[in-house]
Order: sequence, then structure tokens, then C-alpha cells
Amino acid sequence: MTGRIGRRRFVEGFALATGLAALGRAKAHAAAPPAILQGDRIDLTVGTTPVNFTGRARTATTVNGAVPGPILRLREGDTVTLNVTNRLKEPTSIHWHGLLLPNSMDGVPGLTFRGIMPDETFTYCFPIRQAGTYWYHSHSGMQEQTGLYGPLILEPRDREPYAYQRDHVVMLSDWTDEDPMTVMSNLKQQSDYYNHNRRTLGTFARDARRDGLGAAVDDRLMWGGMRMSPTDLMDVTGATYTFLMNGQPPAANWTGLFVRGEKVRLRFINGSSMTTFDVRIPGLTMTVVQADGSDVVPVEVDEFRIGVAETYDVIVAPRQDACTIFAQALDRSGYARGTLAVREGLAAAIPPMDPRPLRTMADMGMAHDMKGMSGKTMGGTTMGGMDMGGMDMSKMTPEEHAKHMAMMAGASGDKKPADTVPTSNADGVDPATLAGQPGVDNVAMETRDKLGEAGIGLDGNGRRNLTYRDLRALRPNIGRAPPTRALEFHLTGNMERFLWGFDGKKFSQAGPIRVALGERIRFVLINDTMMEHPIHLHGFLFEVENGQGNRLPLKHTINVKPAERMSFVFTADTPGRWAFHCHLLYHMEAGMFRTVLVS
Repeated sequence: MTGRIGRRRFVEGFALATGLAALGRAKAHAAAPPAILQGDRIDLTVGTTPVNFTGRARTATTVNGAVPGPILRLREGDTVTLNVTNRLKEPTSIHWHGLLLPNSMDGVPGLTFRGIMPDETFTYCFPIRQAGTYWYHSHSGMQEQTGLYGPLILEPRDREPYAYQRDHVVMLSDWTDEDPMTVMSNLKQQSDYYNHNRRTLGTFARDARRDGLGAAVDDRLMWGGMRMSPTDLMDVTGATYTFLMNGQPPAANWTGLFVRGEKVRLRFINGSSMTTFDVRIPGLTMTVVQADGSDVVPVEVDEFRIGVAETYDVIVAPRQDACTIFAQALDRSGYARGTLAVREGLAAAIPPMDPRPLRTMADMGMAHDMKGMSGKTMGGTTMGGMDMGGMDMSKMTPEEHAKHMAMMAGASGDKKPADTVPTSNADGVDPATLAGQPGVDNVAMETRDKLGEAGIGLDGNGRRNLTYRDLRALRPNIGRAPPTRALEFHLTGNMERFLWGFDGKKFSQAGPIRVALGERIRFVLINDTMMEHPIHLHGFLFEVENGQGNRLPLKHTINVKPAERMSFVFTADTPGRWAFHCHLLYHMEAGMFRTVLVS
């Protein structure tokens, strides 16, 4: 473990000054500006390319020989033809993430088409019905993890409502030298295999000094009873990942040029497989103008969290000759870094990473953060509206704990949206029956709206952080009817077995979600796990119900926090079989995937 972490740190902080010829060659190759392809007819080739991000030669899955693939700049209103040729020895695909298009062009093998076979060319042809920042990636196996992704910029027909003089794509991603199937195997055998920041005797002593011995013991017993760790924030971490910015590791220092006095548009795309990033440019205010490609009322922030598959466009006005773009992983196990500069070769200070955050019992939906406990008992603490008497959680068997969690889930009084729309579970599941199922190791006792929170590690850090509540559509949602019904989904998982799904079911156990063509429908998401889940719906842009009245923001991916209950509404106006899944690649592969059948 130490060797792997040490090597990554070496690459981050020292590689430019070393004689590592391989890394030097990789940097020289990566420093070439990305190819930009535009027009209404584009040819793409999927193949393999030698790469070196860490000092070790590896092979990536690439589009036109590059990681990321070329920037595609298409124009709103055009009908485009994209010919994709497969030079791999296995099937491939390209999914156009966030685009509104015919179902047969969505690029999901086994759902919308059979995939692109070796030495075959598949022609995607569809109209461009929107503008903004999007991206593309493979939906075949683990090819996204090995490099098959790239930026997709849709140029608007009309004049944009904000001004800038310079435009840079900033694509964030994660790279591992390991075979992705080895990563999956490691997670299956030990879900916290890559969590090298576990609590120790030293941290216990610190907690006991701060909170008291009894509280520290209670906290350890509760986490132990759930077979979880408060440091387990990301399944795959910097223990194996090198975090990239536009295909370059931190030491390579990707640089975006500007001229003093210019406003610069930065198109942030999180094209990683498993990494949530917290992004800031120290000393510089960022004005958020787009979320997932849709215009929002400008909001000034110092920092924002970008979940896997999300995009945010910001405008900045640099005052120094160089400033650092800093994107630290949610668990603080590493970072991606680049520079905005007036000329090549400049660099600014890299800030230290923030302290590693810890999950709390409140994050897990355990009422009152368990601070009312005394010794090993609840001491009459009221949880979820129920008096727990003197229940001793530490003496519960796993089966008793599961039953308790189910009881509390049923009594938690989760609030439904404040209207009369009938709500039912998408799978006909009673939440009180979820706990104890093979695919469920936790059911949140209390869930709530967290759209006004930036998230763990950000809230209360002294910086202005973006929240989903801040997002307000630039144009009102006029003429959109209210939903006629709502479907509720519990996001569930079993960390020990590394099983993930909806309502305790993985993809192979669940049938399609049937929605009528033209129906206005609400999806309610309830996160019963300790992980954040970026949930993506193919084929539609949905309205996040964040309290902004007739200015609900449009998104295609929403990062759902632990113990959070949130909802979105969309119009099912395009028929077909559409993917609905967690965009954490290993979660999706482990079962957190459903089909929405619109007919």
C-alpha cells in the first residue's frame, strides 16, 4: 500500500524535476493541444494507444489515439453524422451523455443497439436539439475507465447571455494502472480495499479527548455494528488512482492560456469513473453560468463539488499571471491540477488539501448524530420520533440490527413532496422490508432535503460553496404541467458484498420501469447508503425540485447525498428503452442500473 501511495505522490509533486524518461515522454505527448473536430460529419476511431501517466507504460482505450478523445464541437440545429469505427478486439460503443436524441442513437449495448463489433463502423445520425457543455464515453464494459471518453461542445444558434473572450475545456478523470476487472475483484473481496485512511488507536484517543470516552466508544460500536467505516467516502481512491486534468497528471501541469483583462470560460466536465471532485481556483471567484449544459442565473462561488458525469461552466477574470485550478478528490486522497497562465511554463502555488472529512451518524440518517447516547445505551434518546428506552445497540446481532433499521425506516416519517401527486415505490417495495435483504446493509432512519448543503467536507469550510439550491434556470419553465404521479426509488447497497441497486435489487433482478409516452412524472430518490450516488437518466433533461418555483434547473445527472431525499420531474416525450443508473462505473457494473421503458 505504502509503495503505491508513495509512487503517486512522487508523480504528483516531483516528476517534472526527475530523470524519469518514460514520464517525460508521456508529458511531452500529453502536452500537445487536444484535437478539435467540428462540422456535421465526423469520423472517429476507437482503438488502443500506449500511455504513461505514472512512470509505468500502459495501454489505454482511445478515440482517435488520445485520452481524452478529441473535442467535438457541433452546432445546435444541425443534423450530424458520426461514423465510429471499432479497431478493438471486443465490441465497443459511444454514448452521447446528456443529449436529447432518438433512442436508437443513444449508444447503450443490449438496450438501444447491439454495440459496435470489431472492425465494424456504426453511423450515429441525429439532430442537435440543445446547446452547452456535454461529453461522450463508452457504455461497454470498463472501457470508460481505460480512457474512452471526451468533451462534447454544442454551439448555440443564438447569442449567449454572458460574455467571455477565452474558452477552455477542463476535463477531470481518474486513471489506474491496474486492470479495471482487478479493481472490481478487489472491491468484491474487500469493499474498503482502497481505503488507506482508516481510523486508528491514535484517532480514537483524539476523539476520546475531544468528545469524551463514552461518546468515542459509542461511535466505534455503532460503526462496527453496521460493518462500515466513517472514512469510507470513495470506493476507489488515490491509493490506485492518478487524477488527471485534460489527460495530464498533476506534475505535468496542464496549462490554459489567457491574456490579461480577458474573461475566461472554463467548461468543467467530470469524466471520471468513480471520483467526486471539489474544485476551486484559490484567490479567484468563479461565476457559474451553466449546469449540465443548461443556462442558470449566474451565481458567484469560491468552490463547487462536481459529481461523476456532471458538468459546470464558470467564467473567471484572472488578475495574476498564473493561477492554479485545483480539484481535490472528495476523500482527499489526491488531486488533479492545472494552471491558467499568460504564457506556457508558469505555475502558481498548489494549496494543501483540506482535512479528510468523516461521515457521521447524522450523515447515515441516524437522528441527532447519536450525541444523546451514554455509555453503551441510547439512554432514552428519541430517534425518528420514537423513544429508544435503554436499547443497547452494541449487543445487537446483525439480524437484530437489520430489523431495528427496518422498523426505524418505517417510522421515520419521510416527507413526500408537498402536493397531492400519488407516490408509490417503483418496485412495489415497502421500505420497512428492505433491511436485511442481501443487497441492503443500511436503511436510513431519517432522510431529508439536502439540496441546500454543499456536502461533507465543504459545508462550514469558510468558502462560498455552490449548492443545488443555488441553481436557478435562466429562463422560466413556462407551460410545463405538474406531474400526475411519482415513483419512489431507494438507492441501496451492501458494502461488504459490494452489491448495489435500486430498492434492494440489482439490474438482473428487476424489470423495466414503465412510463407512458408524454407522461409528466416525478422520480423520488432516497439514498439509504453511505456513498454519494450520481444518478443519470438517459434521453431526458429533468427539472430538479429545488424550491426555485418556475425556474427549476435542468440537469441530466444529480449527485444524491447519504440519507438524502430529493426529487425531479421530466416529460417522457421520446419513446424507447432508456438507461437509468448510478454513474459510478463500478456501482453500475455491480447492479445499480435500471431500464425506463417509455411507450
